[in-house]
Amino acid sequence: MLEIKGINVFYGAIQALEDVSIQVVPGEIVAIIGSNGAGKSTLLRTISGLIRARSGSISYNEVDITSAQPHEIVKMGLSHAPEGRRIFTNMSVQENLQLGAYLRKDTAQIAQDMEAVLNRFPRLRERFKQSSGTLSGGEQQMLAISRALMSNPDILLLDEPSLGLAPFLITEIFNIVKDLNRDGKTVLIVEQNANRALEIADRAYVLETGVVVLEGTGKELLVDPKVKEAYLGG
Repeated sequence: MLEIKGINVFYGAIQALEDVSIQVVPGEIVAIIGSNGAGKSTLLRTISGLIRARSGSISYNEVDITSAQPHEIVKMGLSHAPEGRRIFTNMSVQENLQLGAYLRKDTAQIAQDMEAVLNRFPRLRERFKQSSGTLSGGEQQMLAISRALMSNPDILLLDEPSLGLAPFLITEIFNIVKDLNRDGKTVLIVEQNANRALEIADRAYVLETGVVVLEGTGKELLVDPKVKEAYLGG
């Protein structure tokens, strides 16, 4: 479904990703774990077209999207909930969700998808007309995911969805990711909370200073001594 082959990404003279190759198969949850600054968010932003790879290729459903514009990538069925939520805080919950569907013309289906999102996230229904800047951190994260869902994607890119949340909300967010996957969404998730990410991942990659150093199933990496020592507290 998604294949990244040998991409190299630079910020000026600084190399952020070096010969990174990953694959995502339909129906999977794939996790990218690694410490802060490892290049995880850069990888998602490159897939989304927000950053350009200097070399290598990215294909989505066997179509080369390496040079595609972000809106073209969204239209093809790939949606990104960015790190830090990046919701429009001066706009209502409703307006943020409507913006998620800005490329779509299927009005009736948009209304159905809006209802499905509000059923999945009842707190957003309660705050539907409320300014999104007044939401709690957990509610803002739910809105960021919901806004990404409103483009009706086949694959969802989630960047640090648990960042800055209380433990009980982290559990809720990861349960939501599992539910979305059960409902047919393929998920590529970047997470510093390696333990929680590996628990739900079918497969995972470990990124260190822009290089993939390990890959395997979520279960394999959970018990890998190197991963346990570096990311799971021994």
